[in-house]
Amino acid sequence: MTASEQVLDSPEGWVADHIRRYVETDGAEGHEWRPGVFTLLLTTRGRRSGKLRRTALIYGRDGDAYLVVASQGGAPEHPAWYLNLLAEPEVQVQVGAEKFTARARTATPAEKPRMWQTMTAIWPAYDGYQTRTDREIPVVVLDRV
Repeated sequence: MTASEQVLDSPEGWVADHIRRYVETDGAEGHEWRPGVFTLLLTTRGRRSGKLRRTALIYGRDGDAYLVVASQGGAPEHPAWYLNLLAEPEVQVQVGAEKFTARARTATPAEKPRMWQTMTAIWPAYDGYQTRTDREIPVVVLDRV
């Protein structure tokens, strides 16, 4: 990922607005999305287009790693950002004003129950999302490179 490449933000209206405020204020607005619920910006490379794509996601922590959930509100298919990082696991992350490169991976079956509990403590709706879909909703681990 080069600094000169254009980054395309989520086309979802409220998400695009959230990302714009986050970027314009260097995380001063948007990092705390709701009381006690924090978001990061995740930039992946499109698996088909090759373009950089950015979205905002609720996150948790597991030691030094950041955790995000590929829920898409319980939709039957994985979100595009998750499919992108499966194809190219090197991603860019912004947490507040801090920006860094990370390697993304799906939590292992042994790790997932603990990490899922961490994330549902932050956003309990994830449990409801899982009941809406037949797919197993992944927890993604973002390790700083």
